[in-house]
Amino acid sequence: MLIKILIGFAAAIAVLAVVIAFQPGEFRVTRSALMPVPAAAVFAQVNDFHKWEAWSPWAKRDPAAKNTFAGAAAGTSAVFAWDGNNQVGAGRMTITESRPSESIRLKLEFFRPLAGISTTEFTFKPEGNQTAVTWSMVGETSFIGKAIHLFVNMDKMVGGDFESGLASMKAAAEAAGKP
Repeated sequence: MLIKILIGFAAAIAVLAVVIAFQPGEFRVTRSALMPVPAAAVFAQVNDFHKWEAWSPWAKRDPAAKNTFAGAAAGTSAVFAWDGNNQVGAGRMTITESRPSESIRLKLEFFRPLAGISTTEFTFKPEGNQTAVTWSMVGETSFIGKAIHLFVNMDKMVGGDFESGLASMKAAAEAAGKP
């Protein structure tokens, strides 16, 4: 009887491993918002890490996080690192590409609670007297990540933060544009 239970348990583990192995190898989270400001005004909020505190949803979760800046003051090669509470963890962002009023690409490295590397991109597209801002994050998923994603949906977990951040970014860009 015990052998049948062990064989059944091993078969269940094998099926679970196959299901995990066939999960997508990457994740993607994308949100967009229309902002009544020129592309340059919104671009400026993202291109300078010093301005992120005004709109980043994670800055509000741990105002006491230890933040450091390195590299360029803004734009390509600017670096922002943080070490905070369990809600924000620790990591580093580096701007790898900065096209004024068009796009910004970041290398996003998480050190804790889970290590990982993602690519984050912001695009700014003028639409009349407004700007369509799209914030996206893409990353590869390891076997362990695939197992976690069976129970935790990245889009649902991070998407709300992107929406909140875009709303705060809009307010910050509008405030910066007022005389």
